Amino acid sequence: MLPAKKLTDKQMALVDTLVAEGCSIAKAAELAGYAKGESGRVSAHRALKAAHVQQYMQQRMNETFGITATSALATVRRLSQGAKSEYVQLEASKDLLDRAGYKPIDRAQVQVAGDIRVSIDLG
Repeated sequence: MLPAKKLTDKQMALVDTLVAEGCSIAKAAELAGYAKGESGRVSAHRALKAAHVQQYMQQRMNETFGITATSALATVRRLSQGAKSEYVQLEASKDLLDRAGYKPIDRAQVQVAGDIRVSIDLG
C-alpha cells in the first residue's frame, strides 16, 4: 500500500479558506496563495479533485459541523421557547422533536381488502 499523500501548505490553506469563509474557489485560491486569475482558479480546481485533498476537506467540514451544531441547537431551542410568532415556535419545536426521534409518520399505509374480477367479452 502506498503512503498517503501529504497536503501542501497551499492545498491546506485552500481547503481551510473554503470551509471557514464559504467563498468561491477563485477567491479561496487567491487567499491561499495560488496565482491570480484563471491559472490560479484552474490549479485550485485540480487540487480539490485530488483524493487526499478531498479527504482533508471532509475532515475539516465534519469538524466545523460539529462545532456549529451546538450553536444551531441553541438557536432552535431559543426559537421554540421565545419566538414572537407562534408559527416559528411550532416549526422550531417540530424540528427539535424530529431530531430527537419523535417524527410523525410521513405516509399512511392503505390496505384494500377484497376480490377484484375483470371479465372481458370479445364475442
